[in-house]
Amino acid sequence: MPLPDDRARQRRPGPSVRAKLTLSYVAVLMLTGGLLLAVVYLFLLRYVPPEASSSAEGFFPGRNDLIRAFVPAAAWTLLALLGVSAVGGWALAGYMLGPLVHITRATRAAAAGSLGHRIGLPGRADEFRELADSFDDMLGRLEAQLAEQQRFAANASHELRTPLAITQTLLEVAESDPDADHAETLARLRGVNSRAIQLTEALLTLSRAEQRVLEQDAVDLSLLAEEAAEELLPVAEQRGVALQVSGEQALALGSRSLLLQVVANLVHNAISHNSAERPGDGGFVRVWTGAGAEAPGAGAHAPGAVVLRVENSGAPIPPQRVATLTEPFQRGAERVRSDHAGFGLGLAIVQSVVRAHRGALDLVARADGGLVVTVVLPAGPPLPAGPPLPPLPPASGVDSAACRGRDTH
Repeated sequence: MPLPDDRARQRRPGPSVRAKLTLSYVAVLMLTGGLLLAVVYLFLLRYVPPEASSSAEGFFPGRNDLIRAFVPAAAWTLLALLGVSAVGGWALAGYMLGPLVHITRATRAAAAGSLGHRIGLPGRADEFRELADSFDDMLGRLEAQLAEQQRFAANASHELRTPLAITQTLLEVAESDPDADHAETLARLRGVNSRAIQLTEALLTLSRAEQRVLEQDAVDLSLLAEEAAEELLPVAEQRGVALQVSGEQALALGSRSLLLQVVANLVHNAISHNSAERPGDGGFVRVWTGAGAEAPGAGAHAPGAVVLRVENSGAPIPPQRVATLTEPFQRGAERVRSDHAGFGLGLAIVQSVVRAHRGALDLVARADGGLVVTVVLPAGPPLPAGPPLPPLPPASGVDSAACRGRDTH
C-alpha cells in the first residue's frame, strides 16, 4: 500500500484551485452576459420589423439594421468583460484563498515535526478562521500528548532499568563467587522480578485504558466499592486505618474490570497515604457512592451522572502538588512506610480509565491533610433487582504488599 507521500507523487498535475475559481468567475459572468443579450433579442428585437421604414414621423431602422449596429458593440463589450472578469477573478480568488497558504505552511511544518508552529490567522470568524483555529487546537493537543508520551517513555525506561540493573548486579555477584549460598540471591532475584512484573502489568493497564477499548456493561460502583474494600481490609487493619464504605447504588456504563481497578487504586492510595502508623492513631478512609447531585461535599453534578468519592486522612499536600498527581510516575507525599513503594501509576491509570468512560476526575487536598478524590461517570441503565449486600463494618488497617502490588500516588 503506497504511503501518503507516494500517492501525492503519483497524482497527475492539474489546475490550481485559484485557476478553477477564476475560470468559474469568468464562465458565470460570460453566461450572464449571453443571457442578457438573449433577453434583449427575445423581448425587444423580435417585435421590430425586419426592414427599415420611413413615415411622416421620421425614419425607423429595421431589425437587421439594429443587429448590424448592436452586435459589434456587444462583442467588444463581452470581450472587455472577459478580460476584466479574468483579472478580477484571479485577484479575488487569490484574496479568498490567502488563508489556505498559511494553513498549508503550518501543515507542512507539522508534518516535518514542528508541532510548536501555530497559524494564528487574524480576522473575523469565518470558515477559514474556524479551520485555522481547529488546526491550532489540534496542534496544541498533539504537542502536549507527544511531550507527555516522551516523558512517560523516559520515566518508564528509568523505572524498568532499575530492576534490570539490580538483576544484572546480583547475577554478576553470584557468578564471581560460585561457592556462596545462592538462596538469598535467588530470593532477592525473585523479589526484583516480581516488582518488574508488577510495573509491566501497571503499564499494560494504563495502555489498555488509554486505547479506550471498553465493554459496555451496567456496573454498580457500590458493589465495586464493597469488593475493593473487602480485598483491602487486611491492608487497612495492619496500618491502623478505619475503612468505611457508604452510599447507595450507583450504576455506570463501561468495563467492570477497569472500573474495579479505579476503585481499588483509589482505596489503596488512600490507605497507603494515610496518617496512621499504629492502631488508634485515627487515620480513616471513607468511600461513598451515589447520584451526582447527592455527593456530600463534592458539589452539584449532572442529574445523569454517578459519583464515587474517596476521602482519606494523611499528610498535608500542597495545592500545586495535587495537580501533578495524575501524571505517570508522580508520587504524592511521603508514605507512612516505603518498603513497598509504588510506581506512581495509580492515579494515572485512574485518570485514563475515567476519561475512557467519558467521565471526570477531581482531586482536592483536605485542609487537615489527606486528599478527596471524586470520580463522576455517566449513569448506566438500571440493573435487575437483587438482594442487597450487607454493609462492610468499619475496620482499622496492612502493608501494601498484601494488595497484589496495587500502586499508590
